[in-house]
Amino acid sequence: MNEELTNEFNTSKVVTENKDKIEILLKATGNAPILKTNKWMVEKEKTVASINDFLRKLLKLEPSDSLFLYVNQAFAPSPDQTMKNLYECYNTNGHLILHYCKTQAWG
Repeated sequence: MNEELTNEFNTSKVVTENKDKIEILLKATGNAPILKTNKWMVEKEKTVASINDFLRKLLKLEPSDSLFLYVNQAFAPSPDQTMKNLYECYNTNGHLILHYCKTQAWG
């Protein structure tokens, strides 16, 4: 899974060189654990469900634990929504902000 989502430290350089990927920013909300790395480059065709699965593994959540993703603290996107569609509609300063939490927060 780490091959599909790669951490990039100099994201501005990578974004201009790699147009097949977009930058997402994962922000903890509520009682969710904070990630050491919150900026990730993902393929445009990745779905919300694949990001959710990756995040569950990264946070070492149990199958019974809930995990909610929100775009810009506003709404929960459907699991089949692609990062490309979300980015085109809701990007902020060149990256897509996704908030995650273990209990329902918005929407």
